Amino acid sequence: MKTPVVTARPENTEEGAAAALIVIDVINDLEFEGGVQLLEHALPMADRLAALAARARAVGIPVIYANDNFGRWRSDFRALLHRCLTSPVRGRPVVERLQPGPDDYFVLKPKHSGFYATVLPTLLEHLQVSTLILTGLATNMCVLMTAADAHMRDYTLSVPEDCVAAEHPRDHAWALHHMATVFDADVRPSTALDLAALTKARPPGGARGRAPAPAPVAPPLK
Repeated sequence: MKTPVVTARPENTEEGAAAALIVIDVINDLEFEGGVQLLEHALPMADRLAALAARARAVGIPVIYANDNFGRWRSDFRALLHRCLTSPVRGRPVVERLQPGPDDYFVLKPKHSGFYATVLPTLLEHLQVSTLILTGLATNMCVLMTAADAHMRDYTLSVPEDCVAAEHPRDHAWALHHMATVFDADVRPSTALDLAALTKARPPGGARGRAPAPAPVAPPLK
């Protein structure tokens, strides 16, 4: 895993990749109230997200883990990953499916949004990213908050509905509907994303320009 050092030029083709895959709060023990319900939806989501991340890496789209430290201020991302992989915690099977690759980046976040009090904005500017693919946990909390901050920063957004999860399907559907209608997010399934195309097209204005996106599909509220 790469630390988000912004003064050195990346060794691979990720600089200027146009899009980035943000993986939110999946390195997670799920040892909290509601964790059982979240695990039920997170497990199938994890398989689909693992496939999407593999596709992203294959075409040079940087994968960035944005993760809570869950109040463990003396730990770092590697310590959190090690704990979730070696302890009998509820979230272990999700973490096993979504282990970061050696060239992935990571950002620790103190609050819900991946942008709040983190180096994520600087890293995205360094990578010249204009489109964010937001994935992970939970759809109606940290994914939603990160999407709101990204929208205010004029990023083009994709939130594949099959690569995010929440404790309750109704909350999942509401958050997707909100992101599609308010943040102009493309919420089609991950299999509909043309990742190769996202690595090529860059709108005028560099990292802060907005690229044309497919019309958002807002799932019905149930």
